[in-house]
Amino acid sequence: MSVLNMFKFFLSLLAKKDIMAIIITDDCINCGACEPECPNHAIYEGGANWTLMDGTLLKGEQTTPMGNTYHADAIQKPVSDGVYYIVPDKCTECVGFHDEPQCAAVCPVDCCVDDPAHRETQEQLEAKKRFMHLA
Repeated sequence: MSVLNMFKFFLSLLAKKDIMAIIITDDCINCGACEPECPNHAIYEGGANWTLMDGTLLKGEQTTPMGNTYHADAIQKPVSDGVYYIVPDKCTECVGFHDEPQCAAVCPVDCCVDDPAHRETQEQLEAKKRFMHLA
């Protein structure tokens, strides 16, 4: 896909206000390039536990903009045991930080892709960013 066509594709998504959600597929080679790029600390190595407070200032019981309630420092089970994974409650698709999801931009095998099971609008992603970073 040319850069111009990719740009048009992203503009069409924004116009619909239906932003793609990101998942990491089983094609992941576990290189770890994506993990340090995430401004929300939403990406974890397969099999690794996660907490809502990782990479944030969140404390105590929190209800995320997606409607899930967690104690911020409670250890959560991995979403995937085999490959790196993205915690949907923490992912803002880099809205408010970058022009595109950084995990997809750095992935050498293009396994950070659209997740039709998780659709969020630009406004929902911005609200999640404000929630995650108390802004």
